[in-house]
Amino acid sequence: MQTEFFKFDDRIKEEAARALKVCRADFDRIEETAEYNGQKVLAAFIRNGISEACLKGSTGYGYDDMGREKLDRIFAECFGAEDALVRHNFMSGTHTLVTALYGVLRPGDVMTCVTGTPYDTLQETLGLKGASSGNFVEFGIQYRQKELLPDGTPDLEAVAEAAKESRMVYIQRSRGYSLRPSLTIAQIEQIVKAAKAANPEVVVMVDNCYGEFVEKQEPCDVGADLMAGSLIKNPGGGIALTGGYIAGRHDLVEACAFRLSCPGVGREVGCTHDQLRPMYQGIFYAPTVVEAAVKTATFAASLFSGLGFGVTPEVGEYRTDIIQAVKLENAQRLCAFCKGIQKGSPVDSYVTPEPWAMPGYDSDVIMAAGAFTLGASIELSADAPLREPFAVWMQGGLTWPSGKTGVMLAAQSMLEEGLIQ
Repeated sequence: MQTEFFKFDDRIKEEAARALKVCRADFDRIEETAEYNGQKVLAAFIRNGISEACLKGSTGYGYDDMGREKLDRIFAECFGAEDALVRHNFMSGTHTLVTALYGVLRPGDVMTCVTGTPYDTLQETLGLKGASSGNFVEFGIQYRQKELLPDGTPDLEAVAEAAKESRMVYIQRSRGYSLRPSLTIAQIEQIVKAAKAANPEVVVMVDNCYGEFVEKQEPCDVGADLMAGSLIKNPGGGIALTGGYIAGRHDLVEACAFRLSCPGVGREVGCTHDQLRPMYQGIFYAPTVVEAAVKTATFAASLFSGLGFGVTPEVGEYRTDIIQAVKLENAQRLCAFCKGIQKGSPVDSYVTPEPWAMPGYDSDVIMAAGAFTLGASIELSADAPLREPFAVWMQGGLTWPSGKTGVMLAAQSMLEEGLIQ
């Protein structure tokens, strides 16, 4: 019987064994969180009486789609929100976020991001780069920004100042292509309190991408008015084929539904075809899949820190998203790392990733992603812009065994190219 499916150098196997011992305590915490969240999701299914009929979907206008309506309620309950809008019509996380922004903001309003510059793909909408038709500048919406403190924590005085003159205070929970820490739910709660104390009417919105089910609470649990994310990241559980969600205050979610479809119609139309079943299954599996992804990230931090590279978060550091950054210091190591991740993919493992000019980014990007669903960040992937500080951002892992193997193959690839000792 075959017992060794991958040819790892003995040095990689030894480092992997050492790394695994180092992160055992982290794994205990990750497993406990996954059990809590798994029970939370199951309870939501049971309370809402999900049946086979809910999974069937609809055609045409999609009037009276019971499965669509109950899926909204499940997401709302799991995310501590009054309401939710869960649709396969959302094309990406960025599309979902922009739908929420234009659903709430009006000409003359001010939106202030209090976590520094948002993720690359949102910047054209905000008018920070390019001159795309329909951006904030054309609509007369003002974008402003406050930076985090030097240690990466929220500047609560700046948050209060921003809230006084803004319709919306915007938070990006995850780090994007930066090395600052992703925000914890406790820090998001501090921002909410500071903003609401300064202006009770301000809308606090959270880009929750990569953060769902990593902690026991979500942003709406601690007072955020609105949050949004992608179903091909955490809450889709690697099963949802496309889509996104918006959750939060009922009136704000309704406004977003009017933006997604049209005023006066909102969420009452929109057939679901055959997409309900994978969306239901996705959120059901999500806590377990997120557990695998966070374990994979933790193991990667342990392995590559042992190989002499800077990592963030570090082993033992509290995690609030599925992303692991590794500071590889040069483009050659970036490319070798991504080649190894690709070799460990269940789909397109034979492909060699190459840097290219990806839409929405201002430098060439290399991306390793052999996924069942194209672009699904909850499946093991790694990507990096070829620019300083030459860090790679890794995320996902549908299962812990496959995630661990992919990380080891990344190290093996670098070793074979003579890029690590």
